[in-house]
Amino acid sequence: MLSSRSAIAWVVVIAALILLRVAVPAGTEEPDPATSRVPLPEISRGQGEFCVEDTDFMRRNHMNLLMHQRDETVQQGIRESKHSLKECISCHAIPGPDSIALTVASPKHFCRSCHDYAAVKIDCFDCHASRPPPGDVPDGHGEALVGASTE
Repeated sequence: MLSSRSAIAWVVVIAALILLRVAVPAGTEEPDPATSRVPLPEISRGQGEFCVEDTDFMRRNHMNLLMHQRDETVQQGIRESKHSLKECISCHAIPGPDSIALTVASPKHFCRSCHDYAAVKIDCFDCHASRPPPGDVPDGHGEALVGASTE
């Protein structure tokens, strides 16, 4: 037999689960930007035809890849470029009005646009450059951007 304290705890847990199910609609569909009350981030495409991994995989796992790459580089001296922050920045740099890549100070910066939307702090750029050195962004890169402003 359950004690009254245990019974109350179970009732609270079940009520919370019911409320959660009612409050969170089923389905994993993406919000429609036309009807969303929350402005969605403008996501630019990289310069290449495809990313080093599948887009959905990168959206969910980029932080793990970057942390793994960081650990291999710092602790073991392995400098593979496939998942390096430098390669991400070189491919996803967004040019500003002066054709120089934007820094993380700009809300249009590739990383910052999604991180601001998700309310996730980016600490990579406390130490690392948030844009490639001049000349590292190939000519015509700005033409590959989708929905990116040049501000």
